[in-house]
Amino acid sequence: MSKYRELLETILSVDYLPMPVHDHLVAPAKRSVILRHDVDREVGRNLAMARLEHSMGIRSTYYFRHMKDVFIPEAIREVASMGHEVGFHYEVMDKAKGDTQKALEIFKQELEDLRKYAQVTTACMHGNPLASWSNRDLWEDYDFRDFGLIGEPYFSLDYSRVLYLTDTGRTWADRKIRVKDVLNECSGGSNSRLACKVRTTDDVIRLVKSREFAQICILAHPNRWCDGMSGWTKELVMQNVKNVGKAGIIHYRKISGERAKSRTG
Repeated sequence: MSKYRELLETILSVDYLPMPVHDHLVAPAKRSVILRHDVDREVGRNLAMARLEHSMGIRSTYYFRHMKDVFIPEAIREVASMGHEVGFHYEVMDKAKGDTQKALEIFKQELEDLRKYAQVTTACMHGNPLASWSNRDLWEDYDFRDFGLIGEPYFSLDYSRVLYLTDTGRTWADRKIRVKDVLNECSGGSNSRLACKVRTTDDVIRLVKSREFAQICILAHPNRWCDGMSGWTKELVMQNVKNVGKAGIIHYRKISGERAKSRTG
């Protein structure tokens, strides 16, 4: 968490305005860093990060999953009480096994559950690398705006203008292990040019200091940020195992796609 504090201090030391996703969508600043967190697990680490940001006068977005050990009313209320945005980290296509109609009903109910403890105006999909579908596929048939939501980061942020940095896979730059945390529209521009330039948090800090980009979105998963050796080592080992599996999935899908093209070509 000390390295994340250093990143926050850097953001505050230059003329970037840190803000939640909601604020950017409603009133974007000329120079800003959009701070987004997915509450996947380890709620205690999420609360620690939220408290750190609050102590520094920073507000960000926390997307809560609707699952045991994460959907904890006391934690949701505390995050909201500090002024952070609480959002819905939905995985309803996974729960409905790809059935969009069933997924929509689950989405309605789980969003209603979350709104019992905080105001929710944005939602963001959770990625499951093992599924053949993506949770954002739900919006091919429906519109999230019908549920009082003003945005979904994978659809609502203009990534031709906003540089997207994510620690998905416990690495800032390795796209070979990203199965679902990929951008639909912006495969070019600054997001491609930075693929090899930003590899460590120190690189992110240097990038912020450079003021090269007017708007940056940083996705940091709090469960990956801890100073204790035991927690740090456990997270490292777990993520390395997952990364090997995700790289294998991506390679298999690439080979399968090439074979399908050769058969129809």
